[in-house]
Amino acid sequence: MSGLAGCLGPTLGKAQVIPVEERGPSTKLVPKQSPVVEDVNMAYLKPPPIETRFFNKLAMHSTLWDVHTLEVPRRNAVDPQRVPVIPLELDGSLYVVSTRGESDWVKNVRAAGIVRLGQKGNFETYAATEVPADDRADILKAYRKKAGREVNGYWKRLPGDPDHPTFRLTPS
Repeated sequence: MSGLAGCLGPTLGKAQVIPVEERGPSTKLVPKQSPVVEDVNMAYLKPPPIETRFFNKLAMHSTLWDVHTLEVPRRNAVDPQRVPVIPLELDGSLYVVSTRGESDWVKNVRAAGIVRLGQKGNFETYAATEVPADDRADILKAYRKKAGREVNGYWKRLPGDPDHPTFRLTPS
């Protein structure tokens, strides 16, 4: 590992789905919802324990800063994962952005393809489609403007658009 990604802790792969017709006889079968992972380094900024245990829970019970709770089925557990996010509406579409990079919730969304988003127990279900890195610039610019200084530190440590997985949410 080199550069910034090497000093940020664990790194994981970028998902790529291989169509069934392209799989050879030696290809391991994976659950339908799970993408096959390609070996490409992705950065992740691991939050301190106090943030995940205290501040995230507090944020999900507040409507300040337009924080919503994103709920997604976990890849390897029964209970869903819940994380605070600041959704962005832009040009008639709804987006969620991972400010910390290749986080666990990002992998869960890729695997499930469906999320619930809401505030104070009022949730709606959405299909989630990842936005290609080359198409994220305008979305991330609008997101940074909306979220403000709360997210500036993440962009100082993860400056590239590919470092911030972004999902378009479509009501399902």
